[in-house]
Amino acid sequence: MIATQWGEPSEMQYAEVADPTPGPGQVLIDVKAIGCNFPDILIVQGKYQMKPPLPFSPGHEVAGIVLAVGAGVTRVHQGQRVFAMIELGAYAERAVADETRVFAIPDAMSFEEAAAFALVNQTSYSALVHRAQMQPGEWLLVHAAAGGVGLAAVQIGKALGARVIATAGTAAKLEIARQSGADVLVDYRTEDWVERVKRVTDGHGADVIYDPVGGDVFDGSSKCIAFEGRLLVVGFAGGRIPSIAANRILLKNMSVVGVHWGMYQTLGSPLVDQWMSALLTMHGKGQIWPVIYKTYPLADAAKALAAIAARESYGKVVLIP
Repeated sequence: MIATQWGEPSEMQYAEVADPTPGPGQVLIDVKAIGCNFPDILIVQGKYQMKPPLPFSPGHEVAGIVLAVGAGVTRVHQGQRVFAMIELGAYAERAVADETRVFAIPDAMSFEEAAAFALVNQTSYSALVHRAQMQPGEWLLVHAAAGGVGLAAVQIGKALGARVIATAGTAAKLEIARQSGADVLVDYRTEDWVERVKRVTDGHGADVIYDPVGGDVFDGSSKCIAFEGRLLVVGFAGGRIPSIAANRILLKNMSVVGVHWGMYQTLGSPLVDQWMSALLTMHGKGQIWPVIYKTYPLADAAKALAAIAARESYGKVVLIP
């Protein structure tokens, strides 16, 4: 799929292009599954923090089989099942990834699961463990808990011993969050979730708040956060980028903590490999697992992204070339 102009995903073109060639330190992957993420929509619209030169193929997650490796590659070999987190170009039958961004797929994981695994879990693990330093027994409030990063946060939080409060907008989505380990379910459309969080925690508030929404959700979160709580700024799916009065930060000794996971990968941080090792261990123990809403043919990428944009989907949406 190729974006030739800034616009809606429906304007992308399903076209033939030349196969990429791996350079030194790179891996060519025969793509079997592609993970879709909300930022894919923003990149195509030209509304993301990065604007790639046109034309381009969107997407950051692929799973498949190594077709060829460039000079100096030792991490993987031809014929190996792998998944990768790439800069761009995932919506394709062939993709090139830097060796450092490629990981072996465990035997028990399918291509579809592998394509849905990396980004949401890396984001949520780095947020909860590295940025929030969450402790067992703490209250974790996860907003948009049935979304990709939200479900990952619920599962990882539960695995780390947190008491998890999940918010979502339908009974069906709350059920998905419950199946992933949420202890308390809150329908934000019908309940005053700020007051519910206060009641559930006996007035203590949420120690860690995972917010991929922003806007009014961020504002409300600052009202039900615990003393010395950590409010994780993960994204702005709600559209409005919020702000906060500094006196509110002071009064509760709260921390407003940014979660820009992509910078760790861009900077070549060794933490990414450490986090992936921890996540694959969790997966092997059955503590975390990809939740896939639906798979679509690659040619129907616009429909897949429309399902995400309309908040119809839960977990991850996957494309199949």
